[in-house]
Order: sequence, then structure tokens, then C-alpha cells
Amino acid sequence: MKLHIKNMVCDRCKYVISNILSELNITPLSVSLGVIDFGDRHLCDSQIRMLKNKIEPIGFEIIHSKKSKIIENIKTSIIELVSANNEFIKLNMSSYLSDKLHNDYTYLSNLFSSIEGITIEQYLINHKIEKVKELIVYNELNLTEISQELGYSSLSHLSNQFKKVTGLTPSHFKKLRNEKSRRSLDKV
Repeated sequence: MKLHIKNMVCDRCKYVISNILSELNITPLSVSLGVIDFGDRHLCDSQIRMLKNKIEPIGFEIIHSKKSKIIENIKTSIIELVSANNEFIKLNMSSYLSDKLHNDYTYLSNLFSSIEGITIEQYLINHKIEKVKELIVYNELNLTEISQELGYSSLSHLSNQFKKVTGLTPSHFKKLRNEKSRRSLDKV
């Protein structure tokens, strides 16, 4: 049995969900982004209800519909890809999602846009820009290295996209170094 969880988008989210499961004495096979896997085991209705009551007040939700699961899988796949850094250079997003989710990209794209109100590409751009902000704040890479790390064709391309999304140039953002300018991944 697998439970798909909405808004479980980072390692901290996995940690929180794992702690809640432990607190409820529910032992999963694994907890990954967006999914709690119980293997062959099934949870009883009371366990699911207890889990739901614990996770909903902190912004998580158990997903029931097939379409919602697909949307969460698209989001999780993009988040994993952005976290993997250099993977952008090697792949085509439509092929990557089609192969990973075993669906035609046109179907995935249309479903995502109709439910989320933005395109998959814009969702990816938003996450890449949040990653750029993170890398700027940590100050371990210069802007050219960041653009290469995230698969931008040039620093100019990164700068234009960054300004379009944030209203600031990466250089101006770097001067501010204000972590409050970053949004948590579940708010993107």
C-alpha cells in the first residue's frame, strides 16, 4: 500500500512525516518525497484517520484521486531533478517526465496546467529560481557556476529568467542576501 501525500516536497517534510508515523506507531517500508510506502501492508481506517488528523494541520494532505497523484508525481519529479543539479544538461523534460511517469507528455502537461493553473515548464522555472536563490544565499558558487550547475545555456539566460520571476537581477539579489526573499518549496 502506498499513500501519496500532498506538499511533501523536501527532506524536512519526510522527517516530519516519519516522526508522525513513529509517534502513531505506524511503521512504513519507506518514506520518500510525496509517498509513504507500506509494501504489502494495509493500514486500517482508524490508522489513516489518525494520520490524516496529524498531518493536515501542518499543511500535508493524503491524496486519493488518480489525477491528483499524477500531479504530485510531476511536482516530486521536478523537485528531485532540481535538487540533482547537473541533470538538466543531460535530458529533455518532456521525455524525462513521460518515461518516469509512464504517460504521454501532452496528457501530463494538459492535466498539470488545468489543475495547477501554470505550465510544467513554469513550475520547473520557479523551482530552478528558488534553487538559484538558495545557491546565491549560501555563496559557495559564483553566478556563472550557478548557471552551469542548473543547466542554463548562459549567465544571460539565467539573469533574464531570474529577473522575470523575482523582479530582481541575480546580482541585486546577491547584494541583498536576505533569506526572507526565498519561498519554501511547498509554496512555489
